[in-house]
This record gives sequence, structure tokens and C-alpha cells, in this order.
Amino acid sequence: MLLTVDLERLDVRPGHRLLDAGCGEGRHCFGSLSRGASVVGLDLDFDAMRDASKSLKRRGREQGRLGAMLQGDAFHLPFANGSFDRIICSEVMEHVHDYRAAARELARVARPGARIAVTIPTATSEHLYLRLGDEYFESPGGHIRIFRPRDLAEGLAAAGFDVEGCGFAHGFHTPYWVLRSVMHLPDADRSRLVRGYREFLIRATASTWMARLERVLNYVCPKSVILYGTKRTEAARLAAPIAARAA
Repeated sequence: MLLTVDLERLDVRPGHRLLDAGCGEGRHCFGSLSRGASVVGLDLDFDAMRDASKSLKRRGREQGRLGAMLQGDAFHLPFANGSFDRIICSEVMEHVHDYRAAARELARVARPGARIAVTIPTATSEHLYLRLGDEYFESPGGHIRIFRPRDLAEGLAAAGFDVEGCGFAHGFHTPYWVLRSVMHLPDADRSRLVRGYREFLIRATASTWMARLERVLNYVCPKSVILYGTKRTEAARLAAPIAARAA
């Protein structure tokens, strides 16, 4: 299963309640459910979730846990304050105009001490695609900004998360999107090279040695960067101004 977030690093455990905001077809939902978490996925694109939602619900029922997908957006999450122990928001923030507001809404539904993983495309890969053509950013549903990880980290910190580290993923995918951009993105699927590389990506997910090679490439040409953080507890929030004054 192709995952952007390292679920081990996010520390997803049995009994956790996990929200995947922007779940798409539910890759992280299924991965988190298999680790023992109760999972809710949310996405605007109902068609992307249609089949996966049924499968996740069935698998959750078989394992005696919640597995559900809902249609909705990151600015109006239909959950009470402090509902989740773990939150994933993968490849969403580059699509929204007010990512700081989205971060605040994620913080609202996270309990104090909850862990979060937010992924965005790397600025290096995005600038590369932009140099190869405008379609990557002008296509419907395309990206509206090129992020610096520092900007996202500051937005998460302002929302109440302490960002504790980062990771990189999908080194094989950067050449794939370069190829798609070169082949004129709207028509790229007609290209034999594009179709061949996509087949390679599918096969690579099932290969142990290819996974090891991609881990090396993740430090050379990653497509995604992942920020990991923790929601501040009340004690930490109250202590922060004191610490700032002491400094």
C-alpha cells in the first residue's frame, strides 16, 4: 500500500481515534485501521470515496472498529472539540486558500496531546513542474500555492501544534510528474511512456528492494514532505508565555 505518512512515526495504535482529512480513496484510512485504530475519512470528492467507503466500513465491522468515510471539507469538520487522537491531512493544504484556518479547524477536533501528520508537495518538485508547463497548476483542482515547509510549520504552530520533525516520501513520483508535464499534462495518459512508468510505480509498491531504493531517492528528489507534530496540552499552552518572557 502506497502511503505518504509513516504510520509508525505517527504512532498509530489500537484504540486510537484517527481522522484522515482529505482521505481520497482512503490509503491512510485502511493502513490505520489495520494498526487497530478507529478511523474516519473525510473528503470533498464523494466519487473518489464511493467504493472505498463501502470497503472500509465492511473491514471495520469485521474487525469490530469504526471505519467510515464522510463527505465534507477541512474548514467545517462535523466533529466535536477534541474528538481525535491522531490526525492525517495529506496533500490538501496546497489546494486551499486559507491553510491557517484549515489548521485551526484540525486543532479544534484534536485532543490535547494528539499527534498530527500533514503532507505537502516539496517546493523543489513544484518549481520543476512549473518550469515544464502551466497545466500542473491550471488544471481543475490543481495546486494554488507552492509551499515552503517553514510556512506550513508556522501555520500549524499558530493553530496549537508543536512541529517536532519532518520526513520525505515518493522519490519515484517526482520523475513521473516530470514526465507527465513534458507530455502535456491534460493528454499525458495517451503517452506510452507515462503508462509504462505508472505500471512501474504499481509494481514498485510490491517490491522490497524497490522500496529501499525509493527511501534513498527520498533524500534526493522527494515529491512530498511530511510534518509531524503534537497538539499542545493546556499546561504547555499556559507555560509558553512565561517561557517567552523568561527568555
